[in-house]
Amino acid sequence: MENSTQFTSFMLAGYSDSGHLKYFYLIILTVLYISIVFANIVLIMVICMERSLHEPMYLFMCSLFVNELYGSTALFPALMIHLVSDAHSVSTVYCYLQMFSIYTYGSIEFSNLAVMSYDRYLAICYPLQYNVVMTPNRVCFLVCVIWLYSFVKFIITLSLTIRLKLCGNVIDKVYCDNYLVVKLACSTSDTTVNNIYGLYGVVLSVVVPLITILFSYIKILTICLKSSIETRQKAFSTCTPHLASLLNFSFGWLFVFLQSRYETADLPAILHTTFFVYFLVCPPLFNPFMYGIRMVNIRQVRGLNPKNIT
Repeated sequence: MENSTQFTSFMLAGYSDSGHLKYFYLIILTVLYISIVFANIVLIMVICMERSLHEPMYLFMCSLFVNELYGSTALFPALMIHLVSDAHSVSTVYCYLQMFSIYTYGSIEFSNLAVMSYDRYLAICYPLQYNVVMTPNRVCFLVCVIWLYSFVKFIITLSLTIRLKLCGNVIDKVYCDNYLVVKLACSTSDTTVNNIYGLYGVVLSVVVPLITILFSYIKILTICLKSSIETRQKAFSTCTPHLASLLNFSFGWLFVFLQSRYETADLPAILHTTFFVYFLVCPPLFNPFMYGIRMVNIRQVRGLNPKNIT
């Protein structure tokens, strides 16, 4: 039985020989990464510098954009290097660091979207009490809780993974994945604690935010059905970007979940890889453009007064 400390690296087996096409893929990835970095940084700067945008909704957006940069940076540089390289091994230290970044990105993203849905619920259902309930201090507190909770939760997950004795070092992905590393454990009895804590993590990181989102939108829908057409249109306009972001990220996360746990060998290699990286590529690219267009429309039509959207 081999101890995990005997492995100084992991082999990423998700890469396939694409010949000269790898340079074409590299160009695409480079353009995508530059677009993600540029779009998210621009919107972060706009929100920070424009005082009229220092409202709860935009502060939550800012947290979302920072997380997009964080998650995409955990993937793209390494992905581009491995794409044109013949060696697809990574050190154990880097592998665990990448796992930490990608998993915390996912947890922060979903939790942030849940808090944003609750913010929209308060703004639409309780507009008169909104500014009293969603104060700047409360917004900062919620953002800090989202980030700190995600970091602490996966530090524990990572510590449970590092202690495992592994009998292999091949990961069938283009990036390091905690679930696949745990599957390399020599004994299934050693992974019992990991599985129990993983279930706990899923409940807190997926089920609780999902309940919050469903509760918020059920309440919003109930209010809209009782309101005027104008109110419905405003609510729809306000919630559309958030719902689009939520569905985009959820589909990406579902692709990864299904591929990690079920056999998908019949899929073409390029499609297999695309599904694996979808939730790390599309939301960081899609969200800033979606919310950016929304912010431009608000500034042009409503005279830079974010309160009007509620």
